[in-house]
Amino acid sequence: MAGDGIQLGLSEAERHTDTSQRDREFELLDLRWDLLPGVFAPHNSRSTAAYTSWLPIPAGGTVLEMGCGAGVTAVYAALRGARAVVAADIAAAAVENTRVNAARHGVSDRVRAVRSDMFAEIGPEERFDLIFWNSSAIPAPESFVYTRDIEWSLFDRDYASHRAYLREAPRRLTEGGRLFLGFNTNGDVERLHRLCAEAGLRAVEARSMTTTYNDGATTTRFMLLELLPADSGG
Repeated sequence: MAGDGIQLGLSEAERHTDTSQRDREFELLDLRWDLLPGVFAPHNSRSTAAYTSWLPIPAGGTVLEMGCGAGVTAVYAALRGARAVVAADIAAAAVENTRVNAARHGVSDRVRAVRSDMFAEIGPEERFDLIFWNSSAIPAPESFVYTRDIEWSLFDRDYASHRAYLREAPRRLTEGGRLFLGFNTNGDVERLHRLCAEAGLRAVEARSMTTTYNDGATTTRFMLLELLPADSGG
């Protein structure tokens, strides 16, 4: 199973970096976007548009997107009324791509893109009304070596980034703030729920969809999960 996941992820990495199939611009959510080389192509997967449209963006509030990629979700949050958005990514090209798209859509004053390994470069005093990560769901072994930036958007070595997100994100919420995770069945769903429990959280499915690709050979369920305190009701 793990080996199958790695191969699927590597195939996805090739698909998202194949220059013969990539345009410098794409359309998503009825808007045009720029796409820089080496950045995950969000129009090649249904998840970005789905999660972005499903998220309850707080009007006049603050948003943190972890793993911003081309910046679609972060920029769209600003366009939908968020007062301030921080967009973080470990890949320099993704950070620059987000800045380009923020400028393209006139929200550079409200979208701050930062290069950060999870919360490392997010100010310890910063708090957000909504935090979201469309996570790198495919688990990779501890021995896995990242060779391309695109692989950070697909693989999580020993689920270290998931652990960091589940541990740190709740501390970065405002009172009444909401925490979301985009996850899919190419990842280890049971392991995710165990990690949530270890962090004192529970994952509640807010929305989901199932899609097929690779000529129908692969079926994946994409889930928008709200992460709540384990002892909360509802």
